[in-house]
Amino acid sequence: MLMTTTASNADSRISTRRKLFLNPYGPELGDVPQQKMGREEVEEIVKTGTTTIGLSTSEGVVLATDMRASLGGRFIASKDVQKVEQVHPTAAVTMCGSVGGAQAFIRSLKAETSLYEVRRGKEMSVKALATLAGNFLRSNWTMFLISPILGGVDKGGNQVYSLDIGGAVMLDNYVATGSGMQLAYGVLEDIYEEGMTNKEAATVAAHAIKSASQRDTASGDGMCLAVITEDGVDIKGHKDFKAFL
Repeated sequence: MLMTTTASNADSRISTRRKLFLNPYGPELGDVPQQKMGREEVEEIVKTGTTTIGLSTSEGVVLATDMRASLGGRFIASKDVQKVEQVHPTAAVTMCGSVGGAQAFIRSLKAETSLYEVRRGKEMSVKALATLAGNFLRSNWTMFLISPILGGVDKGGNQVYSLDIGGAVMLDNYVATGSGMQLAYGVLEDIYEEGMTNKEAATVAAHAIKSASQRDTASGDGMCLAVITEDGVDIKGHKDFKAFL
């Protein structure tokens, strides 16, 4: 029996081949869903407030956030939220912005760091992780809608990166993001010093988070603190600041 090829079947095969050539390695984690939202919807999600801080120290990195989740900064949805997540054996990120977007972003980073380690037999560098995070944000900004802080320790040093919604990646000694960032920066500019220990940095972070919580309605309900060293990531929640101030 002779098989005939119709024009529609040929077009279908050509289309499939083109997709494979465009991305010969994918899909690895599945396609990222594209969301189409109006300007008002985007602005409303971005307004979701918080205060997050990243500090580089002589011993590692300290990340700190408040523990309040709010709806547009007007209604408190939760008073016990962990806004810092480990995404690498010696690195973690803070969450600032859309909660759903932050969760999807963290899942993607965890998956990619695990795949990298399995394929290459070594851990991804913190600098490479920051670049990957920036690429995620730039290519899927309408999905993630977040401005996280990435902190990590490796052979390249103790590093703190601020990332914005457009995918910019900036290395700095101290960083603050969120609706309480202006209040936090006032404290950091005044008392942060290079070369301080993790314990001293935790005290500085507590002062900054407390200052933001007193005036920013979207921040409050304690502090979530992550201490990162070459040995790993330690994350703990604190409902008050007595242990630090």
